[in-house]
Amino acid sequence: MIGAIRMVQRNALVYRRAWRGSVFFSFLQPTLFLIAMGVGVGRLVNRGDASLPAGVDFLDFLAPGLLAAACMQTASFESSWPISGKMTWQRTYEAITATPMRIRDLVFGELAWMAVRLSTVAIAFTAIITLFGVPRSPLVILAVPAAVLTGLAFSAPIIAYAATRKRDHFNGLFRFIITPLFLFSGVFFPIARLPEPLQTVAWFTPLFHGVELVRGLTLNTLESPAWLIHAAYLVSLTVIGIGASLWAFRRRLHA
Repeated sequence: MIGAIRMVQRNALVYRRAWRGSVFFSFLQPTLFLIAMGVGVGRLVNRGDASLPAGVDFLDFLAPGLLAAACMQTASFESSWPISGKMTWQRTYEAITATPMRIRDLVFGELAWMAVRLSTVAIAFTAIITLFGVPRSPLVILAVPAAVLTGLAFSAPIIAYAATRKRDHFNGLFRFIITPLFLFSGVFFPIARLPEPLQTVAWFTPLFHGVELVRGLTLNTLESPAWLIHAAYLVSLTVIGIGASLWAFRRRLHA
């Protein structure tokens, strides 16, 4: 897997020009969102005697969900236009495959770099929610890899989709998939508040499993069979996405 490491190095060299703004945004966004939604709106929700799982305040309920959602959004953006650009406009992948690098080096390298990017987002977000006093267990440290896994479960399939696009076709992805998942996968309220048919739909979405996994580790409310189901779902989707990405890259670059 030396080739995959070289791909990570290449992306790191490009990223070093923008890392300051990216890291600053990783801290600024969660801080503003938690102050506005968790503290501001949370006061209104708590006054209304809202019944939240484990009897937590709205801020404690919201913060882990936002951590998982932030990784989903970062992974979705970084796996769409940048991948399509390297494949179509910049022809970066064509140049790389002219060397001894193989298709699997590209795919695993991109996913490894995505894991690095998601780790920075998750660590920054976890540090912020810790300052807000949200975590209730030392297991919060495991919320970081859980959030990264959530992002990878989105990244791998989207990379496969991006590799098949010859033009910009991502507006529909964000408008009809990413945004509805952000709103209706348990980030802002328990899915039990949804009508039963929508609860079933929400249960089969990757963000729901990511939110439940991260929230359970952060608040120490995760039951032993549940975390296996959530983790297995996310791992399975990532593996399927990797297989689809390998197929899409081979078809596009060896056509």
